[in-house]
Amino acid sequence: MRALADRPEEVPAVFAERFNSGDATALAQVYEDAAVLVPQPGTPVTGPDLHAANGRLQKLGVPISVRPRHVYRNGDLALLIVDWAIDGTDREGRAVHVEGTATDVARRGPDGRWRYVIDNPFGTRAQQLPTEDTVEPAF
Repeated sequence: MRALADRPEEVPAVFAERFNSGDATALAQVYEDAAVLVPQPGTPVTGPDLHAANGRLQKLGVPISVRPRHVYRNGDLALLIVDWAIDGTDREGRAVHVEGTATDVARRGPDGRWRYVIDNPFGTRAQQLPTEDTVEPAF
């Protein structure tokens, strides 16, 4: 498994690899201890709630793909704009499709590695409603 990011541009790829591995502990390392995840617009979570939200998506067994659009760095902080999608069939045989453009903040820690401080997967967009033939997982 890939080490934590040495550059802010690498954070999304590290996240995706660890998410797709199914290893919740490895995924948790991509976040600072006091990080914030916004699994639904207007509902930030931290700590165990953050990890539970990611865990619900990991349990589907559907991979995430990421495509960084912009990375803006200022010293030890970076703003990342990342297109992402979770698209495939879950373990129950249901079609899953959820996507967004994340507005994330990462910070370089004392160890030189970059981690998420704020993970806002849906950016300014509200979560789409599921269609009849697909399941949009709740975080």
